[in-house]
Amino acid sequence: MRRFLKWVGTLLLVLVVAALGVYALAWRHSEQALTRHYQVNDPPLAITHDAATISRGEHLFATRGCQDCHGANGVGHLVFDAGPVIRLVAPNITPNGLGERYSGDAIATAIRHGVRADGTPLVFMPSDDYANLSDEDTAALVAYVQSLPASTNDPGRIEVRPLARVLYLFGKFPLTRAEYIDHTPRQRTAPAVAATAAYGEYLSHGCTGCHGNDLAGQRIPGTPPEIPPAANLTPHANGLRDWKQEDFLRVMHEGKKPDGSNVDKIMPWQSIGHMSDTELQALWLYLRQLPAKPGMAKH
Repeated sequence: MRRFLKWVGTLLLVLVVAALGVYALAWRHSEQALTRHYQVNDPPLAITHDAATISRGEHLFATRGCQDCHGANGVGHLVFDAGPVIRLVAPNITPNGLGERYSGDAIATAIRHGVRADGTPLVFMPSDDYANLSDEDTAALVAYVQSLPASTNDPGRIEVRPLARVLYLFGKFPLTRAEYIDHTPRQRTAPAVAATAAYGEYLSHGCTGCHGNDLAGQRIPGTPPEIPPAANLTPHANGLRDWKQEDFLRVMHEGKKPDGSNVDKIMPWQSIGHMSDTELQALWLYLRQLPAKPGMAKH
């Protein structure tokens, strides 16, 4: 009996030492990622603050997901608390929150590169969705952010918790998006605003963070396990094959699937529904011409 207990004790000690070793490695690996410095040298943007530009920026802020995380006035709030994984907070991005550290081009760098003014990466900021946002649209979005009413709201800080660090070590948690983005300096343009598949492809970049690069659906990186996988948007049998344009528009305007059931609350249809008819039609045209791929779950 004593020999057995000694064996069990030794095994437990080995497991504890192994767990501590894995966590120490995870801490070091994640800290290296969080403290890495990036050099971003995009061409300076031509940022103006006329009414038309700010109105365009407001539209982008409302329809591209910025409002969903940072709030209608950019004051920030708690997005979700995933227990041992992460406490995800969208910061205050009003002039008070950004302070003098963020010039217009620094805000653009945060949006398209996921990099702070000090060169370190933002945590969980989905900048890969915006990496190819056109210079014109980015300048409009920056102008709108700079026009927000100043707020002293403090939503708290992001907490990267132990399990997030371990998951990141094994490639299962997107701690920073900056490490996956092409930071090559370049000018970015967009197709003309029109109900075309080309413009729809440009708009679809904002969908890839949840639905995957091929838009065939995936488990949304970093979300709690109770959140269902993002839907398949390709014209596959378990995607949008049997949908019509009016079904797609209904989802975006009412949050209702063709069978009358509600889409999951994680889907930001209220924001996307503020897109113009031209934008939604363009997005639909692009989705219809995608290769049909099997997704993770049926609509």
